[in-house]
Amino acid sequence: MIKAKRHWLRICGLSLMLPFAAAQADDGASPQGSTLCTKIPIPCDAVIAHRGASYQAPESTRPAYLLARDLGVDYLELDLQRTSDGVLVAVHDNTLGRNTDVAEVFPDRADAPVSSFTLDELKQLDAGSWFNASYPERARDSYSGLEILTLDEVIDIAENGDNHPGLYIETKVPEQFPEIEQDLREKLEARGWLGDAAETRPAAEGGAVKVGDGPGRLVMQTFSRASLEALEQTMPEVPRVLLLWLGEGGIEAAPSEPQGEDESKADYYARQQVASPEAFRSWLDFARDHGALGIGPSAVQTEHDGPFSSQFSYMELAEPWMIGMAHDDGMLVHLYTVDEPADFERYRQRGVDGFFTNRAEQLLRFYGHPAQDQEAILERHGY
Repeated sequence: MIKAKRHWLRICGLSLMLPFAAAQADDGASPQGSTLCTKIPIPCDAVIAHRGASYQAPESTRPAYLLARDLGVDYLELDLQRTSDGVLVAVHDNTLGRNTDVAEVFPDRADAPVSSFTLDELKQLDAGSWFNASYPERARDSYSGLEILTLDEVIDIAENGDNHPGLYIETKVPEQFPEIEQDLREKLEARGWLGDAAETRPAAEGGAVKVGDGPGRLVMQTFSRASLEALEQTMPEVPRVLLLWLGEGGIEAAPSEPQGEDESKADYYARQQVASPEAFRSWLDFARDHGALGIGPSAVQTEHDGPFSSQFSYMELAEPWMIGMAHDDGMLVHLYTVDEPADFERYRQRGVDGFFTNRAEQLLRFYGHPAQDQEAILERHGY
């Protein structure tokens, strides 16, 4: 771990290991925030636009990313998969039924994985109309017919505004995509986001967001231990975050009653607990030993019974002692997925270093940025 962190710090121009503070308080006090973000080019109080501004526009689509960029987020977040003809695309689910019209366009392949489609086939799908049907109060005619985006198209959005956000990229179900980490490195080098070409990218002007202009322009994230190891080998100079989940494929959970017949999934998740501090520690140790600069634990949204919020409220993996343990290891804590001011405040008091959020405008206002007209931004871009 020390060797990996020293390598990344040298890339950032820092020659010494840093003193990592952090106080896991036995007396019940909230842990203090990590000092790491003051020493390296990852923003403190990071605003990470989860699949773009995905409360206001269909997730992972052009208007969602344009809106997030122009609002002034630090990072555009995306889930990366690969088509059958080798193109990297921004798609969250393993399959396409939830948020495209795949059942109408390819009825025999409605449940097929993303990886079985060519890019041309994916581009035939409507990735926006589902949003209008699900959230009529935020519907826009212009969302009908939106396309699935390639990584190249997301990079174009990040580069071509006054603000220059970074990219926060998840290797999604990487076991389905052997060597996707190497493919990703090659694409990022070709686009000037890694390697020598990255040093010559034009900088944002004035007070615009400049995260995308510096060595913290990229963060790699994954739930997969194997992918974290692969990222350590292929992109040792890029900061990496291990995402945390409780239960199958993640941290060992304490025994609990099955989900009740009338119990929502969010309520079920909210009552799950880690099996022990040692179970949590084992995942921190793995992250640390493979050079991760942070963890991404899940959060419980206080109000999680709405048609939107219920999708993004999970297990409580950001108790004060958990955040303190991560900070004691010198790791940042970027929490997913938080959308409301009351929850921003609750978790910031615990020492969280940044948030994945669907509601970038709310998090930016919480951090003291002026309110902006989202409607005007969307209309400026033709939506």
